[in-house]
Amino acid sequence: MKPALSIILFTTIAGAAQGMVVVLALASLAGTAPVAALGPMLWTATVMLMVALLASFFHLGHPMRAWRAVLMWRTSWMSREVIALPVFIALVGGWALLASVARPEAVAAPWLAVVALVGAFLLWYCTAMIYACIRFIQEWAHPLTIVNYTTLGLASGAVTTGALAVLAGAGEFARAMAGWALAATMLAWFTRTLSLRRNARLKPKSTIQSATGIQAARVVQKSMGMTGGSFNTREFFHGASARAVRMTKVGFQVLAFAVPMLLLAWAWTSGSGWAWLLALASQAAGLLAERWFFFAQAQHPQNLYYQVVS
Repeated sequence: MKPALSIILFTTIAGAAQGMVVVLALASLAGTAPVAALGPMLWTATVMLMVALLASFFHLGHPMRAWRAVLMWRTSWMSREVIALPVFIALVGGWALLASVARPEAVAAPWLAVVALVGAFLLWYCTAMIYACIRFIQEWAHPLTIVNYTTLGLASGAVTTGALAVLAGAGEFARAMAGWALAATMLAWFTRTLSLRRNARLKPKSTIQSATGIQAARVVQKSMGMTGGSFNTREFFHGASARAVRMTKVGFQVLAFAVPMLLLAWAWTSGSGWAWLLALASQAAGLLAERWFFFAQAQHPQNLYYQVVS
């Protein structure tokens, strides 16, 4: 599939914001949330969610008709996501406002954290199911798609929260959660590796013979099936070389997981603020590459006929 920059930005930024809300909600329930920095962090998560929402509009052919996406909520996971995201933004924004003006004991109300947790996981599920429900794209049609959206969001949210805590002067909170951020990143790498191994073993259900109707034992494709480009040739194949895809696969694992884990271990043992900031920068770049790979690796069956250009 062809990765769209708007969707890459949307899923990456929104996932990190959701992870931040989960981390802050759990910290609030545990009584360890940095009260002075809680409001600014929640406002940051709200802004990130709004930026992600804005980015998603650039993927639409007619942005002014975006409101129509909610009409199919009974059957479409995208419609459900379109409903869940603004509700979650309002929830996080309301919590941020309360954290900014209310007493600390009011901010720590358990119901706020619980509702935020439910909203974050529900939004992850809706977003992941948009892809997991497409049965003919085998790379996506698996529960690991849902698991990975969740674990990657938790990992990026934990790292983002720690980096913001350092910038807000809550160094003790950052150091206390360094181990949790490291564990979340390790878990995300583990679940993503499971999906990579699964996808590497996949065998296409369709063949060139079934796509073209030619039943000869050996069929060699010499052209893309038409004399000029079309929507099919532009939107369902990324156009990158096999080598570029392989390099991206290695690169995102190094940047999103390996390097941040080393830096988080450094932050955990030394309390270094720079370790958090470097981990955030590395992981952000790695997750953008990971999301590009997520789409690029998906093989649409129509590419059996349209992909090859003579």
